[in-house]
Amino acid sequence: MALEEYKKKRRFNETPEPEGKLERGDQRRFVVQKHRASHLHYDFRLEMDGVLKSWAVPKGPSLNPGDKRLAMQVEDHPVSYFHFEGKIPEDNYGAGTVMVWDMGTWEPLGDAREMLNKGDLKFRLHGEKLNGEFVLARMRSRRPGSKGTEWLLIKKKDEAMQPGFDIDKLDYSVLTQRSLKEIAGDEGSAEWESNRKARVKRGAEWLVKSSGDRKPKLTTKDTKGHKVQTGDRKTQEQKKSSVKKKSRRAA
Repeated sequence: MALEEYKKKRRFNETPEPEGKLERGDQRRFVVQKHRASHLHYDFRLEMDGVLKSWAVPKGPSLNPGDKRLAMQVEDHPVSYFHFEGKIPEDNYGAGTVMVWDMGTWEPLGDAREMLNKGDLKFRLHGEKLNGEFVLARMRSRRPGSKGTEWLLIKKKDEAMQPGFDIDKLDYSVLTQRSLKEIAGDEGSAEWESNRKARVKRGAEWLVKSSGDRKPKLTTKDTKGHKVQTGDRKTQEQKKSSVKKKSRRAA
């Protein structure tokens, strides 16, 4: 699949997603993006031949070898999508919240192109959440029109396996440590720049900007000694000034 399909589905004057281009070289990186669109799913992407080969995994990858996860192959994505995190606006393809759930490097256990063409791609992941050997195996679907897009993502038995793996306990971004809910509630997440570095520390400029208008709340105590919010410092000073003016008028 080429990037033309990716570009055809998107209006880049409306979505913060990168337009991207075919890249030279091959760094063998991988990324998993948690994506709450019309349905919650995980996008599993492997860097190969200058693009991100991509599969939508409804239940997400698992470290339990007993879990055989359905993975629907989708259009190739540009390499610049590797660290995209934010919100895709309504009325756009894939509208919803995107989190960089995991990232790292991968190594094919054989000839990558040959295995991909055969529908039996074996590889090893070196990520922050996912590690060890996996296989993407193309299914022989009986459904008409499936076009060979149905695969299974399976963890191999090795030292990295976790039989009791629970993906719901790992709801945080490896880039910003935010949950999907926190990203969805951040207005700054609707903005994204393609030159942003892959490793972004919490409190980075693009995040600080989104929360810079939040004013610190001050507290005081009521007659029973309980703390109550009184608003920001400017609001308090305005209230004091107003009280003084009223006192002068009464005098």
